[in-house]
Amino acid sequence: MKPLRIGVLGCADIARRRMLPAMAADPGITVAAVASRDTARARELAGRFDTRAVTGYAELLERDDIDAVYVPLPAALHARWTEAALRAGKHVLAEKPLTTSLAETRRLIALAGESGLALMENVMFVHHSQHDAVRKLLADGTIGELRAFHAAFAVPRLPDDDIRHSPELGGGALWDTGVYPLRAAVHFLGGQLDVLGATLTEGPDRRVDTAGSALLRTPEGVGVQLTFGLDHGYRSAYEIWGSEGRITVERAFTPPADHRPLVRIERRGGVEEITLSPDDQVTATLRAFTAAVRDGAAPDPVCLRQAELLHELRERALASRP
Repeated sequence: MKPLRIGVLGCADIARRRMLPAMAADPGITVAAVASRDTARARELAGRFDTRAVTGYAELLERDDIDAVYVPLPAALHARWTEAALRAGKHVLAEKPLTTSLAETRRLIALAGESGLALMENVMFVHHSQHDAVRKLLADGTIGELRAFHAAFAVPRLPDDDIRHSPELGGGALWDTGVYPLRAAVHFLGGQLDVLGATLTEGPDRRVDTAGSALLRTPEGVGVQLTFGLDHGYRSAYEIWGSEGRITVERAFTPPADHRPLVRIERRGGVEEITLSPDDQVTATLRAFTAAVRDGAAPDPVCLRQAELLHELRERALASRP
């Protein structure tokens, strides 16, 4: 099969640091073009990966030598350019969140399905093999019946001019860091989660939420506690409690490719630590995307369920404000 020809809409940091190097190293992908509204930026980044530079996102979508696009633009621009790419007949890998609107997410998923095009939200951690190992432990009854799930993803204070502080660009902790613990809950517990309550807190001199938390539960009564933020000591972890023990995974959401994951199992008889082999979740995500294109896979319904839960969390949080 010929390599998938991908064009990149924008020169965001994640494209520079993680996605483009992984694409360039993947024999199943050709980086066909990099677009920016700034010609100099497009040329600089394209030169690093020996590809063509394009001025303007629409111009890239008009090219007939591109099969798919990667969209690392600010969250508020995802819906517009994902739709434009789909209507141009391109498969799409878009950064999370797919959109900041439940209605737009529904519309784009429907459009991709009707067009027979792959549409994937770039939530990379779900493709890391450490979570498959945890799922197997749960299926084997290692900690008994599930009782509670706790997850947290928070990062230190960002520079004042960071786009994640801009409401016009879709900034805020919920869209940036809140996606991770919520998706982890869905990944392990399924989509039938009820939102019991949520909070979003704006930091001093900020126009977006910089901290948040949520309580949910499964139909079976498993409690879910989520914490996320943009002005915290770093935390990237989840804990799964059962009737007979607890599983903890640190560096759960953004581990580097050479990281050897450590799964900690605490039970009455003692503590067991399982060290897993390194895995590159960026490469794994790209493999999943190219497979979706090749197989004509429909958009993952989990993406829509995640959007529904994010919407409900936000509505609950806003309603609870004084």
